[in-house]
Amino acid sequence: MNFKTTQTKLLLFISIFFVLFFNISFFEKTFKVYPILSVRFFFVISLSVVLISFINILLNLVRSKYTTKPVIISLLFFSSLAAYVMDSYGVVLDDNMFLNVFNTDGHEALDLLSFRLFLYLVFLCIVPSFIILKTKISEFSLKDELISRSKTILFSFLLITTLLFSFGKNYASFFREQKTLRYYTNPTYYIYSIGKYVSSFYGNTSGLIDPIGLNAVIHGSGKKRQLIIFVVGETARRDHFSLNGYAKDTNPYLKKENVVSFNNMTSCGTSTAISVPCIFSNLGRSKFSNEKAATTENLLDVLSHTKKINILWRDNNSNSKGVAARVPYEDFKQPPNNTICDPECRDVGMLVGLQGYIDQKKEGNIFIILHQMGNHGPAYYKRYPVAFEKFKPVCKTNELEKCSNEEINNAYDNATLYTDFFLSKVIGLLKENSNNFGTSMFYVSDHGESLGEKGIYLHSLPYFMAPDEQKNVAAVLWMGGDLAKRTNYELLRKKSQLPYSHDNVFHTFLGLMDVQTPEFNRDLYILDGVIKK
Repeated sequence: MNFKTTQTKLLLFISIFFVLFFNISFFEKTFKVYPILSVRFFFVISLSVVLISFINILLNLVRSKYTTKPVIISLLFFSSLAAYVMDSYGVVLDDNMFLNVFNTDGHEALDLLSFRLFLYLVFLCIVPSFIILKTKISEFSLKDELISRSKTILFSFLLITTLLFSFGKNYASFFREQKTLRYYTNPTYYIYSIGKYVSSFYGNTSGLIDPIGLNAVIHGSGKKRQLIIFVVGETARRDHFSLNGYAKDTNPYLKKENVVSFNNMTSCGTSTAISVPCIFSNLGRSKFSNEKAATTENLLDVLSHTKKINILWRDNNSNSKGVAARVPYEDFKQPPNNTICDPECRDVGMLVGLQGYIDQKKEGNIFIILHQMGNHGPAYYKRYPVAFEKFKPVCKTNELEKCSNEEINNAYDNATLYTDFFLSKVIGLLKENSNNFGTSMFYVSDHGESLGEKGIYLHSLPYFMAPDEQKNVAAVLWMGGDLAKRTNYELLRKKSQLPYSHDNVFHTFLGLMDVQTPEFNRDLYILDGVIKK
């Protein structure tokens, strides 16, 4: 089987192929705004032609005897992956998503493999690639090639311009009011996002880290030492905690403890790669960027500057996203560090040997961070042992579109139930040390999760277009020992109803540990007035 054609015809055909078969999500969402039976149907047709022409221009810019086939085949592969995640989960591939992609380990990536992905790769990549490889491209002189390329680009540009003017009012509205639709164009938007992601590495090439809180000191050093465990949760929605009124009993263990749940907490981002650095940053969501956070010290650095706080980060997630780069870090994603694996290594495994670490630290406060695997999707059914499968029936596949809403929610809620169990074990460890320390546990999830609401799954949508399900996060506080005795719980429970966010975490830990530094903002200190001096 052999075909013969010119580069011009091949690239036009590929451009049409991309628009027709790789942009299902784009057209599904576009037709919701511009119904197929409305007078704007012809505008949608013009959108298709504009997208075909734009892709054609991009392909012609890089066409040559040696590059055309490799470029097309590469685009078919990556565009197949992009189409799969957009069509299956409703996510978009912006620069923050690529930040997540390059921060995801192999274990998490395996959760996305499915038979449906295989079908996408076969019919949108392998079969077309085979045809392209078998296609013989007619060769012309360099001069003729340049002329042909220029004509194609010029014609495509004129066609785009003509359509923009012909449907001027529609395009004005489209670009001004329907910006989110452009996030679903494939491959144009993810190509743009990759460029934006790569360009972010050139913001600061000095390799220097801007220090903050260099003169930080502990106030009131004569008080009992503090042992604080900060549990950084994963993908936990506050509306799926029974502590906050959820109908299912997802917090049977925590409800037995004297905990306070913050039922109006929101996240800094909609992905781990954004939210975790932001939680530990003093920048706040409005000023936060990963580039700035990567070159600025964080909460752990400020605490280290006091010389009186022992810090340990234990991780059962992908990694600390750079936050723990300058403090002791232990990986619990796999044996031998994590001894509780069945086969997935469980969050409870991070507690093994932790008492030994505490006993070794004879001086100073102790601040331990436990970074959970939590409710990481889409394979929620893997996030908990079989004994915690309380809510049934359960979605036992990563192809969420194959499951009912009930099955997805049950799997997710079982993972929440296991987090509840894990947090109770953290509290149990702290209770054993409450005679010697003022103890506390603060649990805050990094972001929420879409469970099929409005056809959206998982997380990582750009913040401005993300639904509340991805931004409303669970947060729970427990106090023990000397700290519990000095805590005004009536006031604390009143404050737990107020709107807080990840912006408050940095300052709350500084205030909780009596750290004096210009970086501390008392207005963002959740426990201000709650703990007696």
